[in-house]
Amino acid sequence: MKYFLRALIVSLLFPVGMLSSQDRITGHDFATRSEVIARHGMAATSQPLATQVALDILKKGGSAIDAAIAANATLGLMEPTGNGLGGDLFAIVWINSEQKLYGLNASGRSPKSLTLEKLKEELGDRDTIPSLGPLPVSVPGCVDGWFELHGKFGKLPMTDLLSPAIEYAREGFPVSELIAYYWNRSRFLGRYPGFSETFLPNGEAPKKGEIFKNPYLANTLEKIANGGRDEFYQGDIARTIGDFMKRHGGYLAYEDLASHKSEWVEPVSVDYRGYQLWELPPNGQGIAALQILGVLKGYDLKSMGFGSADHIHYFVEAKKLAFEDRARFYADPDFNQLPVAELISDEYSAKRRQLIRARRAARAYDAGNPALEHGDTIYLTVADQDRNMISLIQSNYRGMGSGMCPDGLGFCLQDRGELFDLTPGRFNTYEPGKRPFHTIIPAFLTKDGKPFMSFGVMGGATQPQGHAQIVINVVDFGMNIQEAGDAPRILHSGSSQPTGERMTEGGTLTLETGFEYEVIRELLGRGHKIGYNVGSYGGYQGIMYDAKNDVYYGASESRKDGQAGGY
Repeated sequence: MKYFLRALIVSLLFPVGMLSSQDRITGHDFATRSEVIARHGMAATSQPLATQVALDILKKGGSAIDAAIAANATLGLMEPTGNGLGGDLFAIVWINSEQKLYGLNASGRSPKSLTLEKLKEELGDRDTIPSLGPLPVSVPGCVDGWFELHGKFGKLPMTDLLSPAIEYAREGFPVSELIAYYWNRSRFLGRYPGFSETFLPNGEAPKKGEIFKNPYLANTLEKIANGGRDEFYQGDIARTIGDFMKRHGGYLAYEDLASHKSEWVEPVSVDYRGYQLWELPPNGQGIAALQILGVLKGYDLKSMGFGSADHIHYFVEAKKLAFEDRARFYADPDFNQLPVAELISDEYSAKRRQLIRARRAARAYDAGNPALEHGDTIYLTVADQDRNMISLIQSNYRGMGSGMCPDGLGFCLQDRGELFDLTPGRFNTYEPGKRPFHTIIPAFLTKDGKPFMSFGVMGGATQPQGHAQIVINVVDFGMNIQEAGDAPRILHSGSSQPTGERMTEGGTLTLETGFEYEVIRELLGRGHKIGYNVGSYGGYQGIMYDAKNDVYYGASESRKDGQAGGY
């Protein structure tokens, strides 16, 4: 009876068409538009004006990295619901002249003056770190990330790269539709210091089409453009942040900012049917996508067909397995010896694959024993005429961040510290000067050692699931990069978490509109708990390089306000 009731509810929540699963394999039914194709350069971001800024920088002779920095600065102004100077940044860069991928981890650390004992005293009866206010604030790594990228791969001066964002911040820009929606949902942050003065003109969030100005941010960007990264981490901006946090009960101090540094890291990969998916190692969650694909390459997904019960079932079970390891092992490598190589090895994937039952969803899995979900984010990717490409992601974590907006700086500090575990002795347990577990991850796909696709999917725990689905859609189901992003997504939630929560009842599977009712009924019969969700399927941008024709293909999906553009 309970499965019948679930099926009845799902039939009402998931409208379906008359097409069969076989009709859906190519993905043509999903594409909202054609791919963008261009010769010299390509940019894909979640806001059309930011895409135009990136293209302008490319046309001036800037590198893909220059254009990405300019676009990111512009998005910090135009999409503060997902990113900004108060957040962290990660990037994967392909440098064509070296035939090499570089990885940058520009995430910040917890305050050095805040111990676990002191944090627990502050929390009182709470057993988790709050989402908002001063306690989850960690060092913002974005600006240092810009300068690390620029110092290594930039061509134009930083003043040129930040000038579009400065000009838009002073003159104002029209707020786009989806961003206006999320901005309005963030009005409650007005109870935190500095937020209303910065983001709620006349006490209200700007509506679609209204002009928003941020002169505070313009001044801050101008100081950074002229004074460099030290102006942010060791100058007046750092002092303003430190004084503000001290006045409002926070622990982030000038000394934390002054000692901050980003880290260049080696990307890691797995082979998936002749393609290499590259991710960054922890403290991010990128290797979860590698673990998912490592398990799934033991199944013939192509013959199952896109959207079939088998396709969805095996994907969800592989995700559950990966996320158990994510909960246990993903953390700051400076504080732990992480078994990354073992977790993504073929041998380990084969052992984990044996745990999956073909006809029954697991209610719980244990983490493996190798030898040793609500984030808002922006993702962008840019490619230049020299065939360099960058995959860049940046975030405040929960929407607009902690709500804490330092005096007159024009941005909100992130709340990434919420993702620490408070239980002593675990990999992700809170410690002073430690980087928290991170959800934001860029991705890059190569084939035969050559660049194939730079892409990313926004949205907390959606991201590794989305990365794996994009690869599967392209490789197994033959979709182009626009179709691969527009195709309905599979989202599983309720897995064990790096903050200490455990999955005991199998979690919840939510499916975007477009999957057949007969498939949903079959999944219910296998024991999957089906839920309903209209807004957590992420957002995607992608650029593919076609070496045969020497052109770029760009894609930006319909779940965001974004645009792919080229020249």
